[in-house]
Amino acid sequence: MAIVNATPDSFYAASRTLEAESAFERCRQAVADGADILDIGGESTRPGSSGVPEREEFSRVVGVVGRAAGLGVPVSIDTAKASVASAALATGASILNDVTALRGDPAMPEVAKRFPTVILMHMQGTPRTMQQAPSYKDVTGEIIAFFRERLAAFERAGGDPARVWLDPGIGFGKELSHNLEILRRLPEFQALGRPVLVGASRKSFVGKLLAGATGEPLPPEERLEGSLAVACRAADAGVDVIRVHDVRETKRMLTVYAAVRPSPPFGRLG
Repeated sequence: MAIVNATPDSFYAASRTLEAESAFERCRQAVADGADILDIGGESTRPGSSGVPEREEFSRVVGVVGRAAGLGVPVSIDTAKASVASAALATGASILNDVTALRGDPAMPEVAKRFPTVILMHMQGTPRTMQQAPSYKDVTGEIIAFFRERLAAFERAGGDPARVWLDPGIGFGKELSHNLEILRRLPEFQALGRPVLVGASRKSFVGKLLAGATGEPLPPEERLEGSLAVACRAADAGVDVIRVHDVRETKRMLTVYAAVRPSPPFGRLG
């Protein structure tokens, strides 16, 4: 899954696209590089972000989604706003990626029912507050319980849980130790019987793990190798979807990894 940020403020500067034409070109290049899914978003959810007005998010993404839908791969709309999701669905999106797991906008569950695929992500708090001392007794167990509740809620709203993918939300209300535990225990999420997505590309925990002698985390621009290591771990754990900034590099790494691994990587989606 290729990340396409139609935003001016996403945490990784090289991923930002300030005009619709450049966002579409990013989509086209991602498909050429081997992306299986395009994930288009118009609102940064980096730690501390406060969101953008509905009209602005709408203008950033809906036209891009319509053009990207002609590129031959499924298009995902990364939004927590029901109106944006509905418009994106009408213009060609087939996947809804909601970081609030349908808890943010009261109208979203009704819109989500119309999507062929819905991604529910775990987040403790909101993007503005999520990194203010997140706390868990058992991070993996608590996320699994959260997913069970969200799947049941979606079903009560009339949705089909069989169309849901699950994202444990690396970096969303998690400290370094929480992220590492999730990655080590990834196979446990498969007990829920739903495809699992991991999005860890160039996130801050990678920079912390690669901190130099000064102890300063490496910036996003220097986190590629660490991100590839996480993608390798995700494949090894049977994860179904890996959400990345660097499609070509990740695709090449996974191609070689699949050739040398004793059994095929990835899970239900192939």
